[in-house]
Amino acid sequence: MTTAFVLGGGGRWGAVEVGMLQALREADIHPDMVIGTSIGAFNGSVIADTDRADPVGRLTELWKDIAGGDVFKTSLKDRARNLATMQPAIHSAESLRETLDNVHGRGRQIEDLKIPFECVASSIEHAAERWFTRGLLVPALLASSAIPVLLPPVEINGEHFYDGGLVNSIPIDRAIERGATRIYALQVGRIESPLRPPKRLHEAALLSLEIARRHRFGTGVERLPDGVEFHLLPSGNPVEFDDRRQLKWRDTGDTGRLVAGAYRASALYLADLT
Repeated sequence: MTTAFVLGGGGRWGAVEVGMLQALREADIHPDMVIGTSIGAFNGSVIADTDRADPVGRLTELWKDIAGGDVFKTSLKDRARNLATMQPAIHSAESLRETLDNVHGRGRQIEDLKIPFECVASSIEHAAERWFTRGLLVPALLASSAIPVLLPPVEINGEHFYDGGLVNSIPIDRAIERGATRIYALQVGRIESPLRPPKRLHEAALLSLEIARRHRFGTGVERLPDGVEFHLLPSGNPVEFDDRRQLKWRDTGDTGRLVAGAYRASALYLADLT
């Protein structure tokens, strides 16, 4: 079997993927390739960079640092100015860049990681997904996690990119293209909650985005080739499309609870497979 870990996007809820990884390692399941989107690319790059050493410990410490700090260190004054002057983003990406540089080091190349790794971003100029398989790691991760409105687009070689979740939120189809025969999808809980018609104006926009996000993933699941083993790990934290916690993107105070809940749910799921 060729095993792929596919890590989906989801901002601060990406902490659940740490709990899922812990359950996978305790079940002695390890990846031959790692594929990620947005915060899933962030987490996945750490998994791919540690091989079988201790990615759980490394990710746990990283998320503790994130929970104790703020990757959006834009001052209130600067945020107000950005809004007042109609800038394309509320925050700068510099603090997030510093975090990633501290994790991987400046100048680290994707092809230098110990496990094959890829991440996806959304090309503005081409209105298409762009996969990063070689080249500088940190710019690729920033491109994959450049959430529109919150963060500015990332320029790489004259092309501009937004968050990969816009085009492929949980990219299981990419894993199949790369020859995976066993796929473990690590996701943040959105697709575990049923959708309903909107009741308020703002819900219509959220629902539209969620339909687009789920359609790509659902199509990939329906078209799984014969012989491909697929596992969708439970998050222990189902997220409704209109969940008000989404407005608190800087609040990472529940990181420990998210990790623990995902670990328990995924450990039970994996135990039932044996």
